[in-house]
Amino acid sequence: MRDKIIKKVIDKFKERSDVGYKKYGVTLHDDEPSLHKWLNHLQEELMDAINYIEKLKMETSNALEEKILKDYEEEDSFSKHSNPDYQWTEDRTW
Repeated sequence: MRDKIIKKVIDKFKERSDVGYKKYGVTLHDDEPSLHKWLNHLQEELMDAINYIEKLKMETSNALEEKILKDYEEEDSFSKHSNPDYQWTEDRTW
């Protein structure tokens, strides 16, 4: 395949299909749950996705906050002024 990214995605779909078959004993093609069951599956997957997004937002926010604080502290340690015009508050806002 000419595109390594597409190949990787296809491989992941195949792996996911294998996991689903092991778990449910049926292929997606042959599974015939009701419309309500399909909608419920979709809702649960989307809820999981939202949880993953929130986790990543927290992780990246924390990492960015730590980087900003570290940079500020390094800059402050080289500064001649002991009382800068701004400081972090308890909740890490300016």
